[in-house]
Amino acid sequence: MQEVHDPAELERRRQGAVLLLFGGGDCGVCRALKPKLDAMLADEFPALESCYLDCQGAASAVCAQEGVFSLPVVQVWFDGRKFAEFGRVFSLGQLRDAIERPYRIAFG
Repeated sequence: MQEVHDPAELERRRQGAVLLLFGGGDCGVCRALKPKLDAMLADEFPALESCYLDCQGAASAVCAQEGVFSLPVVQVWFDGRKFAEFGRVFSLGQLRDAIERPYRIAFG
């Protein structure tokens, strides 16, 4: 996952196909979720870019601007439009289901 620290970079990434993980170094769920997301994306959605925003570190201002105040939050964007958002309690299966259809349309 690429780390994002500023709003301009975040906006640029959203224009493609991207999964955003808003997390934090002190968030145990976030630390456990990150490698599982990396593995799922590599195995099932290789064309989907992934970015990490450390809301307890360098990206805290960006997270606040985005209205992210509880962790973790996962957003899925295709061509500048948000297709899914999950916060706090969700499963990888729910996330996979939300990505599958728009991913298939975008990448055949």
